Amino acid sequence: MRIVVIGGSGHVGTYLIPRLVEAGHEVIELSRGSMKPYLPNPAWKYVRKIRVDREKEEVTGNFGQFVNKLNPDVVIDMICFNIKSANQLVEALKSNIRHFLSCGTIWVYGHSVEVPATEDQAKCPFGEYGIQKAEIEEYLLEEARVNNFPATILRPGHIVGPGWIPINPAGNLNPDVFGKLAREEEITLPNIGMETLHHVHAEDIAQIFVLAIDNWKNSIGENFNAVSPKALTLRGYAEKVASWFGKTAKISYLPWEDWCKSASEEEANITWDHIAHSPNCSIEKAKRLLGYQPHYSSLQALHESVNWLVEHGVIKL
Repeated sequence: MRIVVIGGSGHVGTYLIPRLVEAGHEVIELSRGSMKPYLPNPAWKYVRKIRVDREKEEVTGNFGQFVNKLNPDVVIDMICFNIKSANQLVEALKSNIRHFLSCGTIWVYGHSVEVPATEDQAKCPFGEYGIQKAEIEEYLLEEARVNNFPATILRPGHIVGPGWIPINPAGNLNPDVFGKLAREEEITLPNIGMETLHHVHAEDIAQIFVLAIDNWKNSIGENFNAVSPKALTLRGYAEKVASWFGKTAKISYLPWEDWCKSASEEEANITWDHIAHSPNCSIEKAKRLLGYQPHYSSLQALHESVNWLVEHGVIKL
């Protein structure tokens, strides 16, 4: 099949596009810039790359037709962030496409009531990103169920892989949190460190996209969590990171208002976003309907990522 991937040069695309090529598909990758994948793969030489500014084309109302004129069988949209963008594609691709897959997020849950959160749990999104992603998801599911538009939504957690900094045990992107644990220096966590994070390796997200395409009869009109088998507590995560370096984690705790004073404004905002959501999601639906079996646990994915950061001097030992 001819598969168009919108935004295919990032974290997930690094793994997804080679998988699609190796499965025998004709792949067209649309992106604004010339970013290289995080890992080399000879499959990329078989990919047709087209540079297009989505935002600019959407303003003129041309992006949906731009994609449609490529005559795709399948479209994978990795970078849709508002309902107007989704609508433009749906209107252009109606009756002309076999399958449309949208990259959502577990942020659509907001704060969960029961955990692990299943896909049928009511959503309480907060924050612009989560609210807009929830609107996109509801719109696409409605189009699928009422108008037979062949949509599937896949909801990744915190994406992990070699080449970038993962969300750390303090719930932000400061690599020195890892460095302090490696050096057996004290770190401070907010509250009592029992909030949760739910990571997933980019390779496993690629896996679930391919499974959704292969099992289209089970995936169209559905949403699926795309995470590792188990979430992590901040405290447990910190303890495991220290153990990778043969150290014992030295952790102190502060109430949120006091912890904020020890972090930059940016770090505090990122941490709050993560601990306020405290995701913990079920993958039973994806396992049952798609045969999803993550290759990485959260800790395995993070260990690989941390090793890469050490090797490249990002984490100072």
